[in-house]
Amino acid sequence: MTSSTFADRAAELDAADPLARHRALFLGTADASVRSYLDGNSLGRPLAVTPGSLTAFVGEQWGGRLIRGWDEGWLELPQQVGDKIGRVALGAAEGQCIVADSTSVLLYKLARAAVAARPERTEIVVDRDNFPTDRFIVEGIARERNLTVRWIDVAYDGGATTVDVAGAVGPQTALVLLSHVAYRSGHIADVEGITRVVHDAGALVLWDLSHSVGSVPAELDAWDVDFAAGCSYKYLNGGPGAPAWAYVAERHLATLDQPIPGWLGSADPFTMGAAYRPADGIRRLVSGTPPIVGMIAMRDMLDLLEDVGMPAVRTKSERLTAFAVEAVEAVLAPHGVVVASPRDPARRGGHITIDHPAFAAMVPDLWADGIIPDYRNPNGIRLGLSPLSTSFAEVAMAIGAIAERLDRAADADR
Repeated sequence: MTSSTFADRAAELDAADPLARHRALFLGTADASVRSYLDGNSLGRPLAVTPGSLTAFVGEQWGGRLIRGWDEGWLELPQQVGDKIGRVALGAAEGQCIVADSTSVLLYKLARAAVAARPERTEIVVDRDNFPTDRFIVEGIARERNLTVRWIDVAYDGGATTVDVAGAVGPQTALVLLSHVAYRSGHIADVEGITRVVHDAGALVLWDLSHSVGSVPAELDAWDVDFAAGCSYKYLNGGPGAPAWAYVAERHLATLDQPIPGWLGSADPFTMGAAYRPADGIRRLVSGTPPIVGMIAMRDMLDLLEDVGMPAVRTKSERLTAFAVEAVEAVLAPHGVVVASPRDPARRGGHITIDHPAFAAMVPDLWADGIIPDYRNPNGIRLGLSPLSTSFAEVAMAIGAIAERLDRAADADR
């Protein structure tokens, strides 16, 4: 099949897509300078309502209420938004999620709390292909606590499996840290099965949902997860540097010993007490002043996700990635492009990775032409397909643009 064939197919799919109308709710989708935006798995588009939300906050709350805003709802906002993330996207009952800090800081807090809860154990398990921050944090905690890191090697186009984890955990395992969706391959882990294996070994598990929240539904309570964290600037469209969120299962809240005690995580912050006493519930995970402005765009996106429903979002995501895989195999595989993601849509998140030695040099040229995927070493282009803001036509256009450049390179070599 040719690129034009897939462009025709894309037009048909867009016409039949029940979620296509939501694309107009995002800023920039009509911008001719960006012809195909396939990097929503790194930074989601802003919603068109968000500039008004930010302006209203600055003028009416920050500018109008000033310091009184803290007493009029700002202090409660991190848990309110956290509960909404839990309800809409995580399958988590109230009181277990909160917005605070960055993903890196929250992963550190939760990982340190987990190993503190298993003081007699000496090992942390993580896979070698996990996001660098996750691996670096595990290695740092191992140095701090004189622990051993046990590494899981995973398939290049996959991720950690229950069999992998079962072979790595044992009586000395304190914590297993894995990603729900692998940042490079897009592999979806069997969270429920892996969590069961970890618990059978007497250990705790911390899941990074940065590449799944808002795209792939989760059921953290039903899956018996201990801890989870993730960012909000990908499929939650919170904006650059938006604050992260954390989940702590209710059974762990009373004994959670988080390593960065701050005044707003104490039981009675405004007594300015001489000694730290942690707050009851999820608020004990807080350290410093809540990032109020950073939650505004996220709230707008959560409203939309709640209205649409995560099952419908997931269905669109599977269709987008299936179309992308089909087009890559038909149009790009003859040039030696390889799909480095799971072929089964049920085992694949909201992005796919395709590999070719020419991609590192090609991506800047694609960006200059308004085709915006992202690049991941050693030679992969990630096609991030944000379900509510990405069209099938954008996918076809990007694959056609890549094919044109590979065609030109092949002609030049003849």
